[in-house]
Amino acid sequence: MEDQIVVSNIEILVERKDIKNMYIRILPPDGKVKITVPKSITDDAVRMFAISRIAWIKRQKANFENQSRQTKRQYVSGESHYLWGKRYRLEVVYSGVRNDVLIKGDKIILQVRKDSTTEQREYVMEEWYREQLKKVIPASLAKCTKIVGKSPDEWRVKNMRTKWGTCSPSKKRIWLNLQLAKKTPECLEYVITHELVHLYIKNHNDEFRAYMDQFYPSWQIVKKQLNEQMLDWME
Repeated sequence: MEDQIVVSNIEILVERKDIKNMYIRILPPDGKVKITVPKSITDDAVRMFAISRIAWIKRQKANFENQSRQTKRQYVSGESHYLWGKRYRLEVVYSGVRNDVLIKGDKIILQVRKDSTTEQREYVMEEWYREQLKKVIPASLAKCTKIVGKSPDEWRVKNMRTKWGTCSPSKKRIWLNLQLAKKTPECLEYVITHELVHLYIKNHNDEFRAYMDQFYPSWQIVKKQLNEQMLDWME
């Protein structure tokens, strides 16, 4: 169950779950604030908790707002695009044969029809990113499951605004953000490990962090690197 409150002109999403403690997350990539609370907690208690942490919330949101972010992509020659953390210059070439994307040196070559729209070019690029990510997930997942000792029954990829990954423990399914194909490779392993740990424990509490320390000792460093890398433009 979710609702929303406003504290100091900041919109905060409130999620109620079967947990004992309250905790706050500032969600990448756009700094959305989310408080997860026990179902029995009153609205006034939630608001007081948010007020008590408002200085920290503002600092974290400022970090996201000051982070480098690409302008809206038009998918024209000369734009910068990223693959596995490396910057490439886009070159658009026209063809009536088929749409395609390939790497050539420091360029990403986008082959499309001359009359293609921005939306059509975006779709071609996103499907290419999806393919790149899906190629490497099996090996990364095998490595991480061997370390963590848990494996999902299913994994999927989708474009997500506020999360790098999600896990449904009851279904043993994990989702990975399409945007991870643009980040450095260790970010993918960090997110996979994070979601696999949720197969042990649902919440981001001390026990969860202890598992992360055990399975991925540098996770906090990589998490920081992930959230500091260039963000895509978003509405």
